[in-house]
Amino acid sequence: KETGPLFRVTATAPDGIIEAIEAVGHKPMLGVQWHPEWLGDDGCRLFRWLVGEASLFAEAKALHRRILTIDSHCDTPMFFPQHIDFTRRDPRILVDLHKMTDGLLDAVTMVAYLPQADKTPACAYADSIFDQIEHLVASNPAHVALARTTEDLWHNKQNGLKSIVLGIENGKALEGNIDNIRHFARRGITYITLCHNGDNDICDSARGSQTWGGLSPFGREVVKEMNRQGLIVDLSHAAETSFYDALACSSTPIACSHSNCRALCDHPRNLTDRQMQALADRGGVMQLTLYHGFLRTDGEATIDDLMRHLHHAIDIMGIDHVGLGTDFDGDGGILGLADASELTLFTRRLLRDGFTHEAISKIWGGNWLRLLQEVQGKASEYTRHYPI
Repeated sequence: KETGPLFRVTATAPDGIIEAIEAVGHKPMLGVQWHPEWLGDDGCRLFRWLVGEASLFAEAKALHRRILTIDSHCDTPMFFPQHIDFTRRDPRILVDLHKMTDGLLDAVTMVAYLPQADKTPACAYADSIFDQIEHLVASNPAHVALARTTEDLWHNKQNGLKSIVLGIENGKALEGNIDNIRHFARRGITYITLCHNGDNDICDSARGSQTWGGLSPFGREVVKEMNRQGLIVDLSHAAETSFYDALACSSTPIACSHSNCRALCDHPRNLTDRQMQALADRGGVMQLTLYHGFLRTDGEATIDDLMRHLHHAIDIMGIDHVGLGTDFDGDGGILGLADASELTLFTRRLLRDGFTHEAISKIWGGNWLRLLQEVQGKASEYTRHYPI
């Protein structure tokens, strides 16, 4: 007489017995008392719906097998101290090898996250995270591999391997030493998020107190050195002043690896339409995220909210400048996209909303790949003329 919390009753018999339930979690799921002898016109509509959903899901899966799918931001390494097992279906984390396989996700950027107030030696901590990821990969060579370049990512996919890409969340990891940028670049990272929740010695944060009024003098040197080393400058978490300073200072396009639209959810972590347009004008990319507080100001966020932000971002920036950075294991995860195993549902929704296969390929990784290739290409060009 009662359903689970993610279902609602949609049909009952005259005696009150439940005949059908339907998911409210934005998944194509229902349960019915199926009576073939009653398969008249009404039943045929239900049957056609089931076949249509199966066909759409098959199309989504076929598309995933052909394109490269990249999640530009997850915080799974935060759970390393709990001795999580990436190779098993671990219920404590939202991204593991099995969930990536279920969701047909090819690559994920795992970041070394450093809280601003933490007194732990930051550079050594980031190195320890990368040591553990390298050990994970070395222990599972048949299933997972590291990737830094677009060539690495495609090579891994073609060989049936999931890719782990490295990043740093909070330039605090540099410990004020510009040489550490080169150190981390040699370790294989692809981007540094300049700050987190609080101003640091590089720039002001969206949740800071405007210590510098944007980038600090050291921060300007950081951006220039990141350009030289082929690292993406990531401005998620940064104040607007820092964003515009970095945009003006950087010789390569910048990114926001996990941010949403402030016009739809008024939060300082989100980007204004003006910021989004400026980012696109410089060739940058905005990766939409699944943290509920950046999707709506009240209530529980769902895949519907994500799609509203996606459509708005495309209206402002165009299809060539958007992507997905889930923030899984960093409080990301919403109804309909709760963990990495459900990411094919995003593709299913894109197909339902009328996106072409080409557009979906750009959203799912093509735009991020283009940015990565341009940033790393400029670094190669620089080092040819000015060996470091």
